[in-house]
Amino acid sequence: MIRKATAVLAPILMLVACGDQTTPTEPMLDVSAELSKTAVGGRGVKGALGVVYVRSQGLYYDTFVSASTLPPRGPFQHLDTEEGATDYGPGDPGYLGGRWWIDANGDGMQNEGDVFLLCPLLPPGRTSP
Repeated sequence: MIRKATAVLAPILMLVACGDQTTPTEPMLDVSAELSKTAVGGRGVKGALGVVYVRSQGLYYDTFVSASTLPPRGPFQHLDTEEGATDYGPGDPGYLGGRWWIDANGDGMQNEGDVFLLCPLLPPGRTSP
């Protein structure tokens, strides 16, 4: 079930440009011109839509990138891009309103080598992607 979320999260991951948060030896995430165009997707939201699976609720939520880079200050919630999932969603203690960190350098810790972005989860959640 979680593997399906990976495919639908792909547009969000494509929009995340690491820019100055990566070193020249690290691969850059590509920002596709097609995906960066405004898309309404029936939700009245600008930007390409993606989906995130919330483990604690067993629900999928639509999301969009509203800020592809944030300074690494303040609280961030981990977004597991391998599974397209996170532990907490709207209404859960621990949900931080879509302030995510992606472990881009693979060290398992939130630090300067990671990606920090804003992608709010849009209720209502649903049981399938």
